[in-house]
Amino acid sequence: MRLPLRVTLYIGVLAVLAVASLGFAVARSSFSGADEIALFSSFIILAVLAEVYATRVPAYGWEISSSIAICLAALFILGPYLAVIVVAASSLLSEMLMRWKAAPRERRTSAIAITFNVSQLVVTVAAAGLLLLSFDRPMLQLSVPFDYVLATGSFLIYMVLNISFVTGIVSLTERKPFFHSAFASSRQFFVQYLVLCVSALLLTALYSLSLWHVFLALFPLTLVHVSFRGYVRLQTEARRTFEQISRLLDERDHYTAVHSQEVAELAVEIAREMDLPGVQIERIEIAARVHDIGKIAVPDAVLLKPGPLSDEEWAIMKRHPVISAELIEGLEIYEPVVDAVRHEHERWDGSGYPDGLKGEEIPLIARIIAAADIYNALTTDRPYRKAFSAERTVAILQEMRGTDLDPEVADALLRVVGAASAEAPALEEVPSPATEA
Repeated sequence: MRLPLRVTLYIGVLAVLAVASLGFAVARSSFSGADEIALFSSFIILAVLAEVYATRVPAYGWEISSSIAICLAALFILGPYLAVIVVAASSLLSEMLMRWKAAPRERRTSAIAITFNVSQLVVTVAAAGLLLLSFDRPMLQLSVPFDYVLATGSFLIYMVLNISFVTGIVSLTERKPFFHSAFASSRQFFVQYLVLCVSALLLTALYSLSLWHVFLALFPLTLVHVSFRGYVRLQTEARRTFEQISRLLDERDHYTAVHSQEVAELAVEIAREMDLPGVQIERIEIAARVHDIGKIAVPDAVLLKPGPLSDEEWAIMKRHPVISAELIEGLEIYEPVVDAVRHEHERWDGSGYPDGLKGEEIPLIARIIAAADIYNALTTDRPYRKAFSAERTVAILQEMRGTDLDPEVADALLRVVGAASAEAPALEEVPSPATEA
């Protein structure tokens, strides 16, 4: 795939700046003793390990690596010149280790990704180092308050540039709004960056005592990284387990399993159309994939019945969202979406179940999943009817706007399916959408 010219130029400019920064750093750098050499080597090794074993946080869709603390500590302790070399060497090594098994056809893409990732980190650290050099503080002793002011300034430069460079490449390739995405990322990751900056300051303060104090502090930093990685893995495995249970419904009811996956994909598109934050979108996907898991407790005679359900059978079927919520309750990864799963079958006018909520009493996540759920049900063959045509589905959705569906969510759904301005044909008699299971 050929990159757009704007993306090629963007990466090219970054690469030129990185090479210039690295060349200048190599020409100016020197070691003052064995301690600096040992710390320099240790920082490279630790930064490589931190990148290779970075933790992906599903709630954000980004990876968080403790290498940020290592890079900032190198900047504060070793100075800008050696820090640039540490970052260049560690990021290049880690990228090559993570991609060395790439297939031949993927190597060109990998080379572009490596160039961007390494270049943006080198330029970021070099820019943060310029602040220290401009005040003639190539290394920070943290002995006076102004040192902390410079450390804070360097940290802010690092964070802003790092997020801006990454957001910039996404904005250029996917044509997403830059400032909105950059602001959202800064807000979401500020606490994580701040904690890693404090860790770098701690390492810097300990270095003023001795090199061995720095090595001693690296152990708890590593332990925190490993523990956090294990915690996220446990949460991810729990999520996969419940999604697998939902997929197992395929053995009983093929519609339910396929339906949940398709509803999740459409719900995410609706959320993006509504310009919701990344955390909210991730929660919508998590909830949508298990919103029907409670059907595992519905007897086959009810779940697979080819005709309309009796009142008694409907009472059983209407229990499934409550059971879904009870099944996921207590798991931290699902904690923010339990109410959304329970109330996914509520309706804007209060005609839904299980609790008859209406309007904004219904969680936004539930309203979005409900819209995707109804659209998927209308466009899919069911045991008791054939799927409606695209035009017919649009007409029904327009009728539901403000009754079954949140008007804002319905508008976003119609835009997603490309029918916002379509004129609705005359409606024929159709089953009540509230009875769709």
